[in-house]
Amino acid sequence: MYTPSRAAANAYASVGLETGVMAANPHQLIIMLYEGAELSIRMAIRHMNEGDLIRKSAAITKASTIILEGLRAALDTRQGGKLAMQLDALYDYMSKRLMLAHLKNQTEPLEEVLGLLSELHASWKQIGVTEQSTAVPFRQSVAA
Repeated sequence: MYTPSRAAANAYASVGLETGVMAANPHQLIIMLYEGAELSIRMAIRHMNEGDLIRKSAAITKASTIILEGLRAALDTRQGGKLAMQLDALYDYMSKRLMLAHLKNQTEPLEEVLGLLSELHASWKQIGVTEQSTAVPFRQSVAA
C-alpha cells in the first residue's frame, strides 16, 4: 500500500518521466527504453533473490514489454537492412530468455539478457556521441 508521501513521489516521478519523454529526440527515447529494460531486469533479479514472485513476474513482464513493444517495434527493417533484422532476432531471443527465467525461476537468463542489453545500450549511446561530434551546427543568417 502506498503512503501519501510515496504516492506524491510516484506522481512526481511519473511527471518527470513524461516530461523527459516529451522532450526527448528519437535517439534519446531508445536510450530511455534500454535504461527501463535494464532496470526492470535488475529488479526482477532482486525480487527473485528475495522470493517475491509477484514482483519478479511484474518486472520480467515489464522488461519483455519494453524489449518487444518498444525496442523491437521501433526497428525499421526496410531502412535498417541486415542490422535491423539481426536486432529483431536478438530481441526475440531476449524475450524467450526472459520467459525461461520466469518459468524456471532462474537468474542466469536474466543476467544474460541484462548483459546483452548493456552492450547494446553502450553502443547506442556511443552512436549519439559520434553524431554530436560530427554534426555541423545550424547558424541562422540575419539579413541586414
